[in-house]
Amino acid sequence: MSTFVLVHGAWHGSWCWKRVRSALQARGHAVFTPTLTGVGERSHLLSKEVDLETHIADVANLIRWEELRDIVLCGHSYAGCLISAVADRMPDRIAALVYLDAFVPANGQSLHDTLPAEVRDAQVAAARQSGEGWKVPPITGEMFNVNMKDRAWMDRQCTVQSLATFQQPLRLSGAIDRIRNVTYILADGWNPSPFPQFFAKANSRGWKTLTMHCGHDVMLDMPEAVTEALLAAVP
Repeated sequence: MSTFVLVHGAWHGSWCWKRVRSALQARGHAVFTPTLTGVGERSHLLSKEVDLETHIADVANLIRWEELRDIVLCGHSYAGCLISAVADRMPDRIAALVYLDAFVPANGQSLHDTLPAEVRDAQVAAARQSGEGWKVPPITGEMFNVNMKDRAWMDRQCTVQSLATFQQPLRLSGAIDRIRNVTYILADGWNPSPFPQFFAKANSRGWKTLTMHCGHDVMLDMPEAVTEALLAAVP
């Protein structure tokens, strides 16, 4: 039996992992899909103080209090920032990392630092238009090219997220480099995507790389393929 911790991206929640979680559990594996503070069923905890460090703590504390080891840690999209930080802080707990169409900022970079200026500015403007200045509305399923069957459901499930989560810089000590088993999965079925730059970085670092022909919410569009990729990452 292997242990998987699957971390959702911005505006989502544990709900997006239902299909992959069930598939892995059916094969006898332990699967944890934490919902980050302020979104999904924890949206009642949303505040402008919720930042990147809050979400890093969500994942790190799950691992610590569930006493998890030899973990396959997967992050989708925004959660690429989180799994990098968690792996850097507790590399002895992590057996493999899987970045699923995800951000991989360098030390000192925020997620917004990796985006084109027009995309970053549009998110800040959208937060200002919300009336409070810090609530970033979700990107639609149409923009992410989510499959038609799930698109309206995804839009209903997503919730606003604190601007600070996108603006706080990632801090890495370099301990993450001790983890050699790393996979990067690129979804090439939507555009414009900010992720080809990270796919190129993954190739330059010698990580295992895969391309999946679907929209950004890969766990919704291709749950079977994601399940197999996660199982392939087990050492």
